Amino acid sequence: MSIARVQSFAFSGVDAVPVEVQVQVSSGLPAFLVVGLPDKAVGEARERVRAALTAMGLALPPRRVLINLAPADLLKEGSHFDLPIALCVLAAMEVLPREDLAGFAALGELSLDGTLNPVAGVLPAAIAASARGLGLICPAVQGGEAAWAGQVEVLALPDLLCAVNHFRGTQVLTPPAPAGVAEMAPGPDMADVKGMEAAKRAIEVAAAGGHNLLLIGPPGAGKSMLASRLPGLLPDLTPAEALQVSTIHSVAGLLVGGLLVKRPPYREPHHSASPAALTGGGQRARPGEVSLAHRGVLFLDELPEFPRAALEALRTPLETGRTTVARASAHITYPARFQLVAAMNPCRCGHLGDASRECSKAPRCGEDYLNRISGPLLDRIDMTVQVQPIAPAELSRAPPGESTATVAARVAAARDVQRSRGTLNAEADGSAIALEPDARELAERAAEKLRLSARGFTRVLRVGRTIADLARSPTVRRADVAEALAFRHRVPGRPV
Repeated sequence: MSIARVQSFAFSGVDAVPVEVQVQVSSGLPAFLVVGLPDKAVGEARERVRAALTAMGLALPPRRVLINLAPADLLKEGSHFDLPIALCVLAAMEVLPREDLAGFAALGELSLDGTLNPVAGVLPAAIAASARGLGLICPAVQGGEAAWAGQVEVLALPDLLCAVNHFRGTQVLTPPAPAGVAEMAPGPDMADVKGMEAAKRAIEVAAAGGHNLLLIGPPGAGKSMLASRLPGLLPDLTPAEALQVSTIHSVAGLLVGGLLVKRPPYREPHHSASPAALTGGGQRARPGEVSLAHRGVLFLDELPEFPRAALEALRTPLETGRTTVARASAHITYPARFQLVAAMNPCRCGHLGDASRECSKAPRCGEDYLNRISGPLLDRIDMTVQVQPIAPAELSRAPPGESTATVAARVAAARDVQRSRGTLNAEADGSAIALEPDARELAERAAEKLRLSARGFTRVLRVGRTIADLARSPTVRRADVAEALAFRHRVPGRPV
C-alpha cells in the first residue's frame, strides 16, 4: 500500500496556498472518500472524477480509495481540485508515473466526459508554482493565462486523456504562449464636453494625481458624462500593476481569455450594492468592487442612495489601500488602491438652488440629503466640484473642447514626474511636499479658518502638488494651494 501525491493550491485572497492532494488505495469495502475540510464543490468531485474515468474506459478499483487534502485544517473551496484528484487517482492506479507528476501542480474542473473547464485563479497558481520550482497543469483554454507567470512549464490540457497520453509518451503537448493583452474599446471623448470648464479642470487634476473626486449637480448636468471620460485620461498600467490587477481578476474569474489587463479598470456598481459587494465577502470571500477597481476608478453614482453601511465600509480601503474580509475561519486581505469618483444630486429632488423648481423643504432638504454621507467619508474625498447645467443655447453653439488625447498627454507628463519621486501624489507623504513660503502660509491659515482635519490638510497639499506638476513647477506655489482649497468640500456648520 502506497500513497500518490499531486500538488495543487487553495486561495486566500490573491495568494495561492499550497495544498497536497494525497490518494491511498487500500483493502476494504469499496468507497471513495474525500477528507481534509472540503466544501460541497470539492466533495462532489468524487462523482465528476468517477464519470471522467468511465468516459476514458477506466473504472475505480473495487477497494477503499481515500483522498486527503493537506493541510487538513485549511478549508478547500472550488471545483479546481477535480483535476489534481483525478491525476492522483490515476497515479495510484499505476496509469500515470508518480515521479513525473511530482514536478507539477494542477488545477482544473472536470466535465463528465473528461474535458477540462476553466477555473478561477490560474494566474496566481502559476506564479506560486513557478516560485516553488513546479510546472502547472491546467485547462487548455487557460494555458495562455498561466504562461504569463514566466519561467514555468505549462501543460494545457483539453481533457484528462491528454494527460495520460502525454505522461506515457504517446502525445506531445505544445507549450502555450502568453495570451496577450486585453484591448479596450476607445471611451467617450472629452471633446464632446462643452462648457463646464471648472468641472473639466477638476477631472484633469483628479486624473493626474489619482485624487478622489465628488461631483455635485442637478439631474442631467453632466456628472456621469464627465466621470465616464476620466478613465480615458489615465495612462496604461505599469507591467507590475498589470500583473497585480490581472491576478485579482483571475481570482474573481474575470480574466477573459487569459488576456492581461493593460488599462486601469473602471467599475460602476449600482447604488443597491451591499457592503460585501463593495468591499468583498460572500460565502467564499470573493473580491469586491474596491479590489476589482484596484489601480483604477470606482465610480459611485447617486452616492447618498448607497446603504450607509456600504459607504462606511469604504473608509478603511480609501485610507490603507487594502480591504480585509473577516470570517470565523480566516481573515483574507485584498489590495484596494482605487480612485473614488462619486456623483450626487444637491438634494433628493435634485433641484436645490433653482427657485422655479425646488421643493418647499429647501434648503433643509439639501442638508438632510448630504447628511447621508458621513463627515469621515467626506474627509477622505480630495476634491469636490459643483457641476452646473449648461443652457441649451450655449450647448448647441459652444465649440468642441480639448480632446481626450490632448488632456491625457498632460496627465501622462504629470504622472511621469510623480513616478520620478517614487509615488503617486494621492499617496504622497504631506511632509515631503515642497511648498513655497507664501504657499505654506496660505495653507496653514486656510486650514485653521476652515477647520480642516490633519487628513484634510494633507490632502489639500497633495492636490496642490498635482496642480504644480501639471504646470511643471518644481515647488507648490500660492496659486496652486489656492486652487486646491477651492476644490476642498465645505459644509456650513460642519468641520471637514
